[in-house]
Amino acid sequence: MKDSFGARSKFNVNGDDYEIFRLDAVKDGHVERLPFSLKILLENLLRFEDGRDVTREDILALAHWDPSATPNIEISFTPSRVILQDFTGVPAVVDLAAMRDAVVKLGGNAESINPLSPAELVIDHSVQIDNYGTANALDLNNKIEFNRNRERYSFLRWGQEALDNFRVVPPNTGVIHQVNVEYLGRVVFDKTTDGNREAYPDTVVGTDSHTTMINGIGVLGWGVGGIEAEAAMLGQPITMLIPNVIGFKLSGSLKEGTTATDLVLTVTEMLREKGVVGKFVEFFGDGLDTLSLADRATLGNMAPEFGSTCAIFPIDDETLRYLELTGRDSSHIQLIEHYAKEQGLWRYSGQSDPLYSDTLELDMGTVEASLAGPTRPQDRIPLGSADIVYRDHLNPITAKRDSDGIAQVSLNKHNTEIKDGS
Repeated sequence: MKDSFGARSKFNVNGDDYEIFRLDAVKDGHVERLPFSLKILLENLLRFEDGRDVTREDILALAHWDPSATPNIEISFTPSRVILQDFTGVPAVVDLAAMRDAVVKLGGNAESINPLSPAELVIDHSVQIDNYGTANALDLNNKIEFNRNRERYSFLRWGQEALDNFRVVPPNTGVIHQVNVEYLGRVVFDKTTDGNREAYPDTVVGTDSHTTMINGIGVLGWGVGGIEAEAAMLGQPITMLIPNVIGFKLSGSLKEGTTATDLVLTVTEMLREKGVVGKFVEFFGDGLDTLSLADRATLGNMAPEFGSTCAIFPIDDETLRYLELTGRDSSHIQLIEHYAKEQGLWRYSGQSDPLYSDTLELDMGTVEASLAGPTRPQDRIPLGSADIVYRDHLNPITAKRDSDGIAQVSLNKHNTEIKDGS
């Protein structure tokens, strides 16, 4: 690997030395003003610079990022890990097994085929509920599940034992994106390779669209297809354009009687109207001081609903509080804090705003209790207006026939065609 900027450096936390790639080693451009998410991408490029997939020019392009430019520069991003749900994850493991068979037929060693990035498969999508409403329902469902899918579980047990960098989260642990936030998210990786201890940001791609829930704890990640995830498992970088980043500034706090759901519906409505497909969304502002990690994860989880690639929050005191609450190791939490502060990835009150392609602002004190669409979350109805909207939809139907004899039925703003006899 190359190190054109001399970014490789030693970093000490509580007497332990780590190798890191310093962002401040890049003196060109405006690295200190980059959005939090692009700083994570920049560190990734510095660590994987090889002169082929990642070049010095790629790093400089990101350091000189023009917020107002149309994305046209392609970079290679190598995620730290891959998370799989069972419907798409099992075929990926089958492919690895097939590769091992092929290598053996060619006279090679089967053990040479392994995920190069840590891969974790969470069994949740295929689980069925056959019993409910009784004290022993969970036990009965477990027995039926393992008996019904005995062959698949035997195969996954083989995969977990035979493959390096692969583990399986059993059924009834939780849904994949929740398990990712509560148990699997590292925030900062602590990895030892050939006696060299490294620290670097946790980044992830997953085969669940709501992988973006992990954005709530400051981890850059999003959902991908099974083929992309499998390629990432085998060390293939993901090619992407340096994205536009939309900053969403939050101020104030939610008033009594409003919930994270009301905030999510309001934010979704605003971002749908803005148009953020293919863009990063990044939350910033002193309003984050009042926003719990659960609320942040809820907002990150909704990225597929408003169409952005991710919806990320920076690392701060609330991140550490949540990690402690969910039982993460105290020494690792200290590493996360020191690393984030050392690399300029830490959020604190009153800090200068990063550069963004565009911004939106929301005083959370103005958020109202709301009803969802329901099928489209952006069709938000403020609870205080629900009676008016309801009555409005009960107004008498008016109809007139067009020149073809088709009745044109109008219900306020909703227009429908109804043919005779329907």
